[in-house]
Amino acid sequence: MIAAPSALDTPLDLALALLGAWVLIGLACLLRPGDARWLCRVMFPAGAAVGAALALLAAVSLQLPAQQQVLPLGLPDLPLHVRRDALTDVFLLLLGACSVGISLFASGYFRRDQGAPPGLVGLQYHLFLASMGFVLLADDAYGFMLAWETMALSSYFLVTTDHRVEATREAGFLYLLIAHVGAIAILLSFGVMQGGSWRFTFDAMRAAQLSPGWAAAAFLLALFGFGAKAGLVPLHVWLPEAHPAAPSPVSALMSGVMLKTALYGMLRVAFDLIGDARWWWGLAPLSMGLFSAVYGVVFAAAQSDMKRLLAYSSIENIGILFTGLGLALVFQGVGMSALATLALLAVLYHALNHAFMKSLLFLASGAVLHATGERNMGRLGGLIHRMPWVAWSALIGALALAGLPPLNGFVSEWLLLQAFLFAPQVPRTFVNMLLPMGAALLVMAAALAAYVMVKFFGVVFLGQPRAASLRDAHDAGPMERLGLWWLAAGCVLLGLLPAQILPALRRVSAALHLGTAAPAAAPWWSLVPLADRQASYSPLVFLASVAAVVSLTILVVRTLYHRRVRRTAAWDCGFGGLTARMQDTAEGFGQPIRHIFQPFFAMRRELPSAFDTAPRYRVWIGDRWWRGLYLPLGGAVRGLANAVAWLQQGRIAVYLLYSFVTLLMLLACVL
Repeated sequence: MIAAPSALDTPLDLALALLGAWVLIGLACLLRPGDARWLCRVMFPAGAAVGAALALLAAVSLQLPAQQQVLPLGLPDLPLHVRRDALTDVFLLLLGACSVGISLFASGYFRRDQGAPPGLVGLQYHLFLASMGFVLLADDAYGFMLAWETMALSSYFLVTTDHRVEATREAGFLYLLIAHVGAIAILLSFGVMQGGSWRFTFDAMRAAQLSPGWAAAAFLLALFGFGAKAGLVPLHVWLPEAHPAAPSPVSALMSGVMLKTALYGMLRVAFDLIGDARWWWGLAPLSMGLFSAVYGVVFAAAQSDMKRLLAYSSIENIGILFTGLGLALVFQGVGMSALATLALLAVLYHALNHAFMKSLLFLASGAVLHATGERNMGRLGGLIHRMPWVAWSALIGALALAGLPPLNGFVSEWLLLQAFLFAPQVPRTFVNMLLPMGAALLVMAAALAAYVMVKFFGVVFLGQPRAASLRDAHDAGPMERLGLWWLAAGCVLLGLLPAQILPALRRVSAALHLGTAAPAAAPWWSLVPLADRQASYSPLVFLASVAAVVSLTILVVRTLYHRRVRRTAAWDCGFGGLTARMQDTAEGFGQPIRHIFQPFFAMRRELPSAFDTAPRYRVWIGDRWWRGLYLPLGGAVRGLANAVAWLQQGRIAVYLLYSFVTLLMLLACVL
C-alpha cells in the first residue's frame, strides 16, 4: 500500500529534512575550515544529534505504510523520486544509530594535523552520511546513481585525508576505480530493468515485464556492481587497502554502514524491482558469499596490522550476509516462503549486528592508534592496564564478533544456521547437496572468527607491553568513550532483545513479498525461529544459567576451601622470569592458519643467511587474486593504451583526417 503524503510532517518529509540537516552541517564546517575545535565541539556533536533523530524516526515509522514523493529537484522532465518503506526504515535505523556513536567518537578523535583541513574533513564526512541516506530513499535510477556517486566521491576524499602518504593515495585510487566499475554495472542493470519503457523510476521497473534472460542479466549485473561496493571476493581488493588508510571514524562508517548500502541495493533489486526471483539466481550470491566468508576470515587470521585484520573480517561478514541473501532467493524460488523469511530476517539482523560490532572495533583500534602511534599488533600488548575504557569496550565488540552468546553476533549467525538446518528436501538435487556443505562452511567461518578475535584482543590488550613507549599510552577522552560505549550498548541490547526486535523486521518480508507468516508463539524472553521446529534460544535464560553456575562455584570454593587459597607468581616455565619477548606474537598466532590454508596465500619468504649478524626470518603474505587477476589485467590495459597512443600525433591535420574518415564511415553505415 502506497500512501501519498498529506502534510509536511510525514516520516518521509522528516527523513529528507534530517538528511538535509547533515548537508547543512557539512557546509557550516567550511565557515571555519582551519578550526579543529569548531569541528569537534560543535559540528560532530550536531551530526550525532541528527543521527539520533533519524534512528528514532526510522524505528517509529517502521510500523507505518510506505510513502513516496516527487521532489521539485533534478533535470527537466527527470525529477527526483523518493520513497520510504519497511526496508528503507531498517537501513535508515542502522545509518542513524551507528552515526551517533561514530560522530561522538570523531568529536574527540580528529586533530588539526590529519592532513586535510578540518573543515574540509567535516564537509566530506557529513556529505558521506547524507548521501548514504539519499541512496536508501531514492526511488528512481537517476536519484539513486546521483546519491551513489556522491557517496563514492565523498568517501574517496575521506580515505585520502592524509594525502601526503603515497600509500594512502594509491589506496584511494584503487577504491575509486573499483567503485566506478561497480557503478557502471549498476547503471547497466537499471538500463535492463526499465524494459524498453525508457522510464527510470522504480515503479516503472517494477511494472516492466522482462524475459527470463533479461531478468537474469539485470540480476547478475546488480550482483557485480553491488558486490564490488560490498567487497565480495574477487571484487574485494580495495577493501583491505582503503580501510587502513582512512581515519578510524571513516573506516567505521565505511565498514559498518557503507557496505550495507550495497546489501540494501541488492535486496531492493532482487526482491522488489525484479520481483519474480528464480531459485537458481540464489546460487551465485550463496556460493560467492560462502567463499568470501571463509576467504576473509582466513586472511584476517594471518594479519599483523589490526586495521587490515578488521578489514578482512568485514569481507567475512559481507560473505555471511550475501550467503543469507542467496539462501533466501533459493527458498523463495522453490516456494518455501517461511524459510525465505527466516533467511531474510537473519540477513537484516546480521546487518544491524555487524554495523555496531565492526564500528566499535574500528573505533577502538583508532583509539589505540592515537595513543600509541602503532597499527602493527606485534609492537602492542598490555594496553588493558593503560587504556581500560577502550579495552573493555573492545572486549564487548570482540566477543560479539566472535559470535558468543548472549551478545548480538550469536543471534544472527544462529538464525542463518537454522535456515540451513531446517530446510526440508528442496526439490532440486544440486541444492540438497549444497546446503549441508554451506552449513559446514558457515560454522567453520564462525569458529575462525572467534580465533581471529582472540588474536586481536589478546595480542593488543593482554600480556606485557612489547615496546617501552607503550607505557606512555593514554586512555580515550570523554567523547571518544561515549561513542565507544554507545556502540557497545547496541551490541548488548541487540543480543539480549532479539525476540522483541525480530517481529518488527518481519514487516520487511511482507514489503518484499516474501510472505507474511506469523512468528512462532513463544514467551517474551525466548526466540523460536519456526513454529514447527524444536529449536529456541533465550539470552536471558543463558545469562541466568551462567550467573547460577558462577555463584554456585564461588559458594562451593568459599565453603570447602576457606583460607586454603594462596596467591603466588605465575608459572614461568623454569626460565626465572617472563619478558615481553616470550609472548606469542601476532605472526606466531596466525602461523597455524597460514600452514593449514596455505593455498589461499601468495607467500614470499626471506630466509636468514649464515653470514647475517642479526638473522631474521620474514614472510610476506599476498593476495592471489591481486597477483593472478588484477596485475595482469592492469598490464593488459596499459599495453592497449600504449598500442593506441600513436593516434595522438600532435598535428591538427591528422586529427582533421580522423574526423573526415569517421564521417565517411558513418555515412556509409547510414546509407
